[in-house]
Amino acid sequence: MGENDRSFVESRGEIIIQTLGLKSYREVWDLQKNLFDKLLAAKSNGTANHDNYLITCQHNHVITLGKSGNESNIQVPEFPGVEYIRIDRGGDITYHGPGQLVVYPILDLEQFGMSLRQYINHLEQSVINTLRFYGLNAGRIKEYTGVWINPESSAPKKIAAIGVKCSRHVTMHGMAFNIKPDLKYYDLIIPCGIIGKEVTSLEKEMGQEVDFEEVKARYMTCFSKLFGDRIG
Repeated sequence: MGENDRSFVESRGEIIIQTLGLKSYREVWDLQKNLFDKLLAAKSNGTANHDNYLITCQHNHVITLGKSGNESNIQVPEFPGVEYIRIDRGGDITYHGPGQLVVYPILDLEQFGMSLRQYINHLEQSVINTLRFYGLNAGRIKEYTGVWINPESSAPKKIAAIGVKCSRHVTMHGMAFNIKPDLKYYDLIIPCGIIGKEVTSLEKEMGQEVDFEEVKARYMTCFSKLFGDRIG
């Protein structure tokens, strides 16, 4: 492990965290694919205690379109400084950029005794629990994945998006949590292909500046409690 990597949980294989900072989408996608293939190979070889991985980062400005996405959800076809990439996750179109916490778990769900639906639920819950610390009413909307502010109101606002790929119970891609991104970039797309729903951030909802690293640390604690308790 490098100096920015650390062991997270130890039981039937470690979860190894890789904290990457601000990176291009393609660079992190390549890393995900390498770790994903490594984990699948370990399963195929019958390795009992194969490692799992968790990548955290922020991205340079990028718009990504999932394999079932619709390009008609791009409102502005070209925008200076914003990359556009078609990718292999589920879901539609989304934006990533500085100020957004992106989390890519590469996990063998069989080690966690977890279905794909339970896994997605845990990704959502890790954000919901973080937002509770800040006194925000966050939850789910039945029709959509992700996390929403005031989900039971007539005008819920999306604060975290989820898009995953899963093969032989091994996951990649993951979750994007809007801590303090520049929300104007969402005007370039119809986020997740959902018309008429606003996108928001923790900083906007708090009405004051928030410390990215402090929020990230609280999020990681919430993630640990949900996923760590599943091992062993």
